[in-house]
Amino acid sequence: MNKVTVLGSINMDMVMETDRLPKVGETLLGDSINYYVGGKGANQAVAAARIGVDVALIGKIGDDTFGSKVYKHLEKEKVDVSAVTSEKNIFTGVASIFKLQEDNAIVVLPGANMLLGDINEELNEKIKAEDVLLTQLEIPIETVKKGLALAKDKGAITILNPAPYNESVIDMLPFVDIITPNETEFEGLLGHSITDTMQFEKEMLDWSKTNDTQLIVTRGGDGISYTAENNVITIPAEKVTVVDTTGAGDTFNGILAACLAKGMTVSESVEISGKGATLSVTKLGAQTGMPTLTEIAAF
Repeated sequence: MNKVTVLGSINMDMVMETDRLPKVGETLLGDSINYYVGGKGANQAVAAARIGVDVALIGKIGDDTFGSKVYKHLEKEKVDVSAVTSEKNIFTGVASIFKLQEDNAIVVLPGANMLLGDINEELNEKIKAEDVLLTQLEIPIETVKKGLALAKDKGAITILNPAPYNESVIDMLPFVDIITPNETEFEGLLGHSITDTMQFEKEMLDWSKTNDTQLIVTRGGDGISYTAENNVITIPAEKVTVVDTTGAGDTFNGILAACLAKGMTVSESVEISGKGATLSVTKLGAQTGMPTLTEIAAF
């Protein structure tokens, strides 16, 4: 087993550095702008490819300059883009990312991503029983549902990164082997907020008792928590100098899929993925800091 198929979004990220966000009606002078290939689908595909597995991406781009640049970049990253199609009269997805001192603010224009419809032929060609399907929610919800159902029917491992959160996730759970929300998305799954760490772990256990889907929650500076044998196991986040948190979650999910495709256990996969995500925040850009397996081992 050594194959990951990613079904998801493809964007061009425009990262603008600024001290603060402008108020309504205010114009600010920023510090710099950088362009990076992004979108959760593309990010996760690149993260998986750098771990040394065969990766195929299913997605849509626009028939524009950004689309051409994105396609060439993904080919350079050794991602199979034969199922990435170009759509006329629509723009490639764009994300405007305002990089602040401690965090980011992001506006996404989906563009061609929302035209990703029937993927039956592409998915049947790309995924087999021994493979892993990884998907997210920056493309039409019905396409995500169909992709998960098709992959599950074939016997593949299915991973859903429920971001940005949508209540339709609940209906997808029968087709999801592993779900990887962050803390806010997990609260969405629960339908209520969580006030403290002890309650958080209890909520994870209670949720896992009533769902067959493996739960892994990414918790930023608090590390990564997952359920195993009626326990919550938390891997603490290692301290590094944070440059840019954009794409850390995508790095985690891509590496997780790659590790599972290599036949590793969930425990091994989570630990390696967590280290990879930590490394990724030390550089600017969602994909720039995505590490190789050798770099993770050295870290």
